[in-house]
Amino acid sequence: MEIGQTNFMPDTRRNFLHSLSGAALASLLHRDASAAGALSPKGGHHAAKAKAVIQIFCPGGLSHVDTWDYKPELEKRQGRPFDPEGKLTFFASKPGNCQQSWWKFRQHGDCGRWMSDLFPKLATKVDDMAFIHSMQSKTALHGPAMFMANSGFILPGFPTMGAWVTYGLGSLSEDLPAFVVLPDPRGLPPGGVLNWGAGFLPAIHQGTVIATDAEKPPIADLFPPKGYIDGSEAKSREFLQTLNRSHAAQRRENSELEARIAAYELAARLQLSAPEATNVNGETEATKKLYQLDHEDIGPFGRQCLLARRMVERGVRFVQLFCGAENTTAKKIRPNWDSHEDLVRDHGYWGAVLDHGAAALIADLKSRGLLDETLVICTSEFGRQPASQGGKGRDHNPGAFTAWMAGGGIQGGTAYGCTDELGFKAEEHPLYCYDLHATALHLLGIDHTKLTYYHNGLDRRLTDVHGEVIKEIIA
Repeated sequence: MEIGQTNFMPDTRRNFLHSLSGAALASLLHRDASAAGALSPKGGHHAAKAKAVIQIFCPGGLSHVDTWDYKPELEKRQGRPFDPEGKLTFFASKPGNCQQSWWKFRQHGDCGRWMSDLFPKLATKVDDMAFIHSMQSKTALHGPAMFMANSGFILPGFPTMGAWVTYGLGSLSEDLPAFVVLPDPRGLPPGGVLNWGAGFLPAIHQGTVIATDAEKPPIADLFPPKGYIDGSEAKSREFLQTLNRSHAAQRRENSELEARIAAYELAARLQLSAPEATNVNGETEATKKLYQLDHEDIGPFGRQCLLARRMVERGVRFVQLFCGAENTTAKKIRPNWDSHEDLVRDHGYWGAVLDHGAAALIADLKSRGLLDETLVICTSEFGRQPASQGGKGRDHNPGAFTAWMAGGGIQGGTAYGCTDELGFKAEEHPLYCYDLHATALHLLGIDHTKLTYYHNGLDRRLTDVHGEVIKEIIA
């Protein structure tokens, strides 16, 4: 059987897999014959208001008191010691003086919701948004807080929300993954790939990373190497499938084998579907301008948001995009929202990025009739302190932050919960990710107490033994 030119001799396992399938896509753990049932579309426990989710994650710790959570009392106490008695210690510092928002807050929309001037475009969308002002985390460490926000547990290795959603509802697309991840072009977020892992669920449910850099192919190693003979790839895949099936038949308990086999089957379809889904050249000039694709700083995240819209249009069930990358020392700016040294510098940069992209996404989904069936979630792993750190920054605050939702059955223009008068702690209706997850699952037609998977003697849930649906923000 031909597998390439006569002088093409694969010298490594990776090259051998290339020669057989044209894709070394171990991360594309999606669909195969025996797993087809796992990702076939399923009904939920009740009528769904949303068909798909787009989750915008802002790693690093977005400051609620400079963005969504207006605190007049903090303005009144500007410059006064936050902790006069010296009893408190923050994550990486002792509390400084009270620091009011670096941006002025104003009321917007028919609902009159407060938002800072950091987000002038999102401010025009408040009547479509519901704010949850009383979110908390159980840790002030980035990695564990990211894991908790995504999986409900501060320890790594548990299934993430996207994996649970595809496990419960399956896929709406034959040719694209059910769970797609669009990382920041600068790199992966704190905690890396575990933020979209399947944990103990079948590996078929983990997220598939699609590159968002316009200059790179959407998926690494998707196409065969140069010099590969046309027409031989299908025969190679058929032969590989025979070998894989024989191997897997003796190891039926290993879901990773089945998922890896499925990856190669999906890879063939992705050679057509992925380039089409990620090619934005056919979008109108007005759409490209809406997302500001040509802007050096705003354009990359705008492209992520546009790709998210294109994914849900094509039946992807869960899209997760990251506005920020791994936490490293600042050069010109921090690579995410972790503004210890200079909040105006870092939030000023990332605020413009999030503002343009998220506002464009809401507007675009709404104009296409997709917002009603697509749940948009924006969150961070924790907030930031209402006292200054070093005069210009803010330290981590796991005791309070804000998340917001739009579309997909959400009652726009609403808010739930609140922090204390300074924004230090969640005070009224304190919530954790369990409640956010329960609400998202409810809007997708899933009862979070019934979505379970038996593992190590327990019926595991995304919400563990917690979680209440936030009915007050549901239309």
